[in-house]
Amino acid sequence: MSCKSVSSLLVGGILCLVAGVAWAQTDPLPSWNDGEVKKSVTDFVARVTAEGGPDFVPAPERVAVFDNDGTLWTEQPFYFQGFFALDRVKAMAPQHPEWKTTQPFKAVLDGDMKALAGSGEKGLMQIIGVAHSGMTTDDFSKSVVDWLATARHPRFKRPYTELTYQPMLELLALLRSKGFKTFIVSAGGVEFMRPWTERVYGIPPEQVVGSSGVVTFRTDPSGKPILLKMPKIEFVDEGPGKPVGINRFIGRRPIFAFGNSDGDLQMLQWTTAGAGARFAGIVHHTDAEREYAYDRASKVGKLDQALDEGRARGWTVVDMKRDWRAVFKPEK
Repeated sequence: MSCKSVSSLLVGGILCLVAGVAWAQTDPLPSWNDGEVKKSVTDFVARVTAEGGPDFVPAPERVAVFDNDGTLWTEQPFYFQGFFALDRVKAMAPQHPEWKTTQPFKAVLDGDMKALAGSGEKGLMQIIGVAHSGMTTDDFSKSVVDWLATARHPRFKRPYTELTYQPMLELLALLRSKGFKTFIVSAGGVEFMRPWTERVYGIPPEQVVGSSGVVTFRTDPSGKPILLKMPKIEFVDEGPGKPVGINRFIGRRPIFAFGNSDGDLQMLQWTTAGAGARFAGIVHHTDAEREYAYDRASKVGKLDQALDEGRARGWTVVDMKRDWRAVFKPEK
């Protein structure tokens, strides 16, 4: 081989390397593996933001909605808000000695998860009612922030807010860079999420839609106006409640929606029922090593009907193990 040929090969190799580095630096979704799933996302965003193109959507109509639990952060082995409620009950127990002999509170204090599960939805609602009421909205917000600062996930031993999915954080950033307005639409409590979503996801509190309890206006003994949380459910943002919540609190039908469970099915159906270009995505948890693997039989984040309908209708189904290069950010 001539010196000239060797030189050409070296130059070509360097140029390829430089081009590869440049692509890595400009790739908006570096934690997504290249393939059809990633392409479906980037192609959709490109189509609806190409001015003059057939699928162009004006910026005010670029509404994207995301479920939270299991879509933006981990939801196993139990919803994080559930862990918060259990810890709140333990912290409040000294003021309630009767809980030592009263279910479901006795199960919480004894760490008896089997008995707690046996109390069913009624027992869970009792716990949430106690843990999420009887205080002002400001005090509740502070309790959430304080808990997140110290609580750790039972498996990963990391703060819950570090168990957000890096690929989804990149997706949120990509959408916002292209003129989308991003919303959370979650079955989780709206006042549980709002204190931290802007810091963690870049989604401000006014763009969080969730389940809510009754809040009443009062004045405290000093005459200061307060909002007091009451032990009564007002709105459940789950299943068919999600399109209702979108209509009530957002006022525009989304063109982009991402969920991970049957509780998100109606939100995905509502999004894709609109005219023009539409995107529906599902996070399928298939990675037991890096996170969790579950779907049809899970009691938390069950994915059954939505998985079947998503595949039948050509929605984008993310296989976590195959499609995500990374799940979480590296530990600090």
